[in-house]
Amino acid sequence: MDQLSIRQAKAADSALILHFVRELAIYEKAEHEVLATEQTIKQTLFSNDSHVNALICEQDGQALGIAIYFYNYSTWLAKPGLYLEDLYVSPEHRGKGAGKLLLKKMAQIALQKNCGRFEWSCLDWNKPSRDFYDAIGAKSQDEWVGYRMSGQTLIDFSEQN
Repeated sequence: MDQLSIRQAKAADSALILHFVRELAIYEKAEHEVLATEQTIKQTLFSNDSHVNALICEQDGQALGIAIYFYNYSTWLAKPGLYLEDLYVSPEHRGKGAGKLLLKKMAQIALQKNCGRFEWSCLDWNKPSRDFYDAIGAKSQDEWVGYRMSGQTLIDFSEQN
């Protein structure tokens, strides 16, 4: 069996990325919320002005999982940060080290880019993932509460006087 490897995703991987996004949404019981298509993934992740990156973990030429990330900015540190949007490994491939290898690769990228932080969010009910993150030394930011505007709420707010 070959070693696990990480590679940068390319436009030809758009269907594969969508496959993993849908698997993740099923796991999170939110499949109905996925509006992405192969075409929109190709247009947004792989356009010339995209600020999003994707990594694919493979073994023996088979994709096991993905990580999708982008850069943000810390005003307090006056440095960029790396934000992990999604990390997903298919259930049948968990326990092989794919998730840890993807996280390690992103940590290395964060250091190469002089990032002051490497951050992500995890659903509070996702105990297996939270236990994994704790085991690798990540610290939960329990004092922060996430907020979001989307859909009609975002439109309505943007149009308020």
